[in-house]
Amino acid sequence: MTVRDTHIKDRVEDSRIPIDFNVKAIEEVVLDGPDALMARDLMSPYIWREPDGRWGVMVRAVVRAGQSMTDTGVIWAGWSDDGRRFTMLGAPSIVPGPGEHDAGGVEDPTVLRHADGSYIVYYTGVLADMAHGELAYATGPSLDRLEKRGVALASSKSEGNTKEATVDRTADGHWRLFYEYAADQASRIGLAIGASEVGPWVEQPTPLMPRDGSWDDWHLSTGPLLTSDPDMPVMFYNGATRDARWRIGWVAFDRGCTRVVDRGIEPLVTPPPADDRSATDIAFAASVVVEDDAIWLYYSLEDRKLARARIRRS
Repeated sequence: MTVRDTHIKDRVEDSRIPIDFNVKAIEEVVLDGPDALMARDLMSPYIWREPDGRWGVMVRAVVRAGQSMTDTGVIWAGWSDDGRRFTMLGAPSIVPGPGEHDAGGVEDPTVLRHADGSYIVYYTGVLADMAHGELAYATGPSLDRLEKRGVALASSKSEGNTKEATVDRTADGHWRLFYEYAADQASRIGLAIGASEVGPWVEQPTPLMPRDGSWDDWHLSTGPLLTSDPDMPVMFYNGATRDARWRIGWVAFDRGCTRVVDRGIEPLVTPPPADDRSATDIAFAASVVVEDDAIWLYYSLEDRKLARARIRRS
């Protein structure tokens, strides 16, 4: 069971290692692919670097508003030489069904690459009702040869809709899983530790909770971890008010991710003014890549298009 932390403000104020982040540039991320992909909106861009220098992407493709809802998403993969324009595969890598746990849709990919070149992809499997989901996973030797393995972290009565995995290796060789869950009509961030990258998972107290009177006073959702400083990992997390106006912020943890040592007061990324009334007021972080001295934060805007921000740490 996740433990509520009522002392988050004190922990932030007691930080002895002040840091900050700011956005230096924002760029559009473009996908080139088959008509079946380009006819959909794009969300949850998980980007990483391969040993050969290529940039990989897995992304959730969503039926556009106003069209008949056949599913809540399919997951597509692709490659890039520069991290901005990706050439997508000819068919999706993960599609809904036939199992009941993801018959309604597949969402929110997170990719873990093994040293032998094989992959684990964590994703949200949505039930046929298109309203409830659980964290699932697939494995395979390549992104076009993935095999579903079932549920990675099941929802419980108190922590429904497990999704949005962020996975990291701990100092003692275990695995750390941050994830989003639903509780009390809000999204929350959970934390679990496992003996392997697929569990079994043991729930831990989460150090991060909403802040009263702030832009993140109601909803919280998992974002990517920046681990270039192992003594102070940083999560670019997603937060929102009760009306679901999502922004991207940052929080710094101690080495074991058991305690907050610093947290940004204002959002790091805020959506620009919408160009039409149908746009949702959402910026949502999905992945981060460090290239030389650049920190690239990948995110979705308005639940339909992709961008990346070059972040400077100071």
